[in-house]
Amino acid sequence: MTDTIPARLAALKTTPTPQLKTQWRELFDSEPPPFNRRYLESRLAYRIQELAYGGLKPETVRRLERLGEELDGGDRKKRSVRAGRDRPITGTRLLREWQGVEHVVTVTADGFEWQGRPYRSLSAIARAITGTRWNGLVFFGLKRQGGR
Repeated sequence: MTDTIPARLAALKTTPTPQLKTQWRELFDSEPPPFNRRYLESRLAYRIQELAYGGLKPETVRRLERLGEELDGGDRKKRSVRAGRDRPITGTRLLREWQGVEHVVTVTADGFEWQGRPYRSLSAIARAITGTRWNGLVFFGLKRQGGR
């Protein structure tokens, strides 16, 4: 690869989604998750930099694990929630167009924010947008209807 890292990162914005998924398979050696395009872009950007410049230092990883264990008190159920992949990481922006209007939801540490208001679930936001009950993960394209 003769591209510089900044050029590769900049190219992610204009790369077609199928090619992003191909890059995901190459860089992560796994199938891409069913999350939105911006999630793929951000995770690919991190991975490209991680491979080029190195990842987190081992002591940082240990510190993060200790902090997580302090939060969940060693409770295995809580640990599985902490390690769960259904919820995007804090700061992720979810985009959904509904009846010609683009809706942007930001993932916060304790829930979600839409139109400046906090929500505890994506389902509540989907219901506010559509007026009907929806599985929030399905509505925002984070999960396929009927399963992962």
